[in-house]
Amino acid sequence: MKIIVIGGGASGMAAALTAARKGAQVCILEKQPRVGRKLLATGNGRCNLTNTNLSIEHYHGQDADFAKAALTRFDTEKTLEFFNNLGLITTCENSGRVYPLSDQAGSVLDVLRLALDEKGVEVRTECEVTAIKKEKNGFAVMLNDGMMKADKVIVCCGGMACGKLGGTQSGYELLKSMGHTMTKLYPVLVQVKTDTTFIRALKGVRADARVVVEAGGKVIAESQGEVQFTETGVSGPAVFEVSRAISTSKQQAVIRFDLLRDLDLQQTIQLLKKRRNLMPNQTTENFLTGILHNRLGRTVLRYAGYGFTDYIKDLKNTDIELIAAAIKNFETKVSGVAGFENAQVTAGGISTADFNPETMESRLVKGLYAAGEVLDIDGDCGGYNLQWAWASGITAAENACKL
Repeated sequence: MKIIVIGGGASGMAAALTAARKGAQVCILEKQPRVGRKLLATGNGRCNLTNTNLSIEHYHGQDADFAKAALTRFDTEKTLEFFNNLGLITTCENSGRVYPLSDQAGSVLDVLRLALDEKGVEVRTECEVTAIKKEKNGFAVMLNDGMMKADKVIVCCGGMACGKLGGTQSGYELLKSMGHTMTKLYPVLVQVKTDTTFIRALKGVRADARVVVEAGGKVIAESQGEVQFTETGVSGPAVFEVSRAISTSKQQAVIRFDLLRDLDLQQTIQLLKKRRNLMPNQTTENFLTGILHNRLGRTVLRYAGYGFTDYIKDLKNTDIELIAAAIKNFETKVSGVAGFENAQVTAGGISTADFNPETMESRLVKGLYAAGEVLDIDGDCGGYNLQWAWASGITAAENACKL
């Protein structure tokens, strides 16, 4: 059996290797100069390949339950076994995030490439697929430099996110040309743009914070962890986790940071009163030194309406309460998110209603399969999107190999 896998990303390589192990003759068609370019960038170059806290609650789409069958069949334990059998040693953080022990995404890509080579999978790079045509006994796949035929085709082109590393619309267009429908696309796991009145001065500062997003008077997302301030807004893992809600919201949002998330408001007030007693003759410029990053502390003071030249001993209890409230609710208006070029993942995609969740086969075109980000399934930050890539790609390949 001849199987063509369109796309050499995570789902494509997993699908190709699985099909080859099943005895199929497999060819990967990848339009980039090399396979797995986006994989190298995941997890800040560390490759967060899965998460031990796997559940369907971490997935989104018009029908997120579509992902349940593949994720149940090929769960975190199966993923770890899959990569262990390829020779990859992994390590798990307390958060449940799993990384290669080498801390290098290249290790994940290398074991996949070597396995594909061992199984004789043909990999054609800089090869763009322009059309797929269903024939009586299979498919004709039109290329920028010719044509290939296959018994089955698995579309693993990924989504729009991170165009410089392979993000593309081609998978959507190919599947739409075969009669499939597509939902609206949104950039997610992406930096958030905000009002820069207080944020601009914090470029490069990192903080551990609780993050709450409100829109229409309701909390629409929250997370906690590392926040990175940028010239135009905020980034970092905790921000990525709420970026989907911001990107897809139809209402103006605000984002709030609790910069001392381990203390409640009263504990924060008591901490600041103690500091007032410890350093009465210092100026307010130094009031939050040692509690927050120096630039962040000064910015919070400005946000609360205070300058830097008054003496700390002159701060009244009401002043202390205002500064504590600013620390616990450092708020800024959201103006949007960075675009697809900066996003790690695309929300939305080809409608899953057109595919069988048990097999990943199209309900419209027999022998045509799809996996990964090209479908309308996206996961939270933390290895969930790669877990979906492995699970859906392998599920598609296992079923494509059946006669």
